[in-house]
Amino acid sequence: MKKLKSSLLLIILSFSVLLLSACSSQPSGKNDGFFHTYFVEPFAKIIHFFAEVFSGNYGLAIIFVTLIIRLVLMPLMLRQYKNQMHMKEKMDALKPEMDAIQKKMKAEKDPKKKQELQAEMMGLYQKHGVNPLNMGCLPILIQMPILTGFYYAIRGSQEIASHKFLWFSLGHPDIVITIIAGIIYYFQFRVSQSTMPEQQRQQMKFMGLMSPLMIVMFSFSAPAALPLYWVVGGTFLTVQTLISQKLYAKKPAEAQAK
Repeated sequence: MKKLKSSLLLIILSFSVLLLSACSSQPSGKNDGFFHTYFVEPFAKIIHFFAEVFSGNYGLAIIFVTLIIRLVLMPLMLRQYKNQMHMKEKMDALKPEMDAIQKKMKAEKDPKKKQELQAEMMGLYQKHGVNPLNMGCLPILIQMPILTGFYYAIRGSQEIASHKFLWFSLGHPDIVITIIAGIIYYFQFRVSQSTMPEQQRQQMKFMGLMSPLMIVMFSFSAPAALPLYWVVGGTFLTVQTLISQKLYAKKPAEAQAK
């Protein structure tokens, strides 16, 4: 079960990075495909629109568009955080029984009896309404086409490629903004761990390192506008997580008091 959950998240993240990496090998020409028409062109127009609003500053335009994206996704993310809080409460209540079953599984050598104990564990999940495969992958899946469309919009813009923002050029890789993006996403993961059940927290340790590492590896060869998107998005997610903790953290405590 643990391997399945970790592997699925790793596949999703790997596919995201491979999809974006493939972009760098594609020729930049006219593209009238479905994805280009409904994802890339709208992002390109929105970025250029806000760049004009900000007196030609494409860095501020990218930051503003990133905040819009995150605000649109915020209800979905807050719902996910709320579900995580409820899951944590249920898992805390299940912990004594789960520990007893896991202890038996470690000591048991008979494969058939191990299967029976696994079935007992799944029955315990069902009894208390816990879904062990509920990992919150939907927000990641939703962000994949958004991020890919955003990447193409940045890559296909000559204005962005030649624009400088702060100390870096938006159209060229920058080591500093890349490292900042990795640090922020690692910190965001650490903050989000507090809303996870203990079992899920242990399972997600590997992903907590892989996600920022993959962001850094890809950003080394990507336009700096993309890690800028991650810096702003990661900062927003950190604040959003802290807000969700304030909104939903009292409910488990109240349930325990009862």
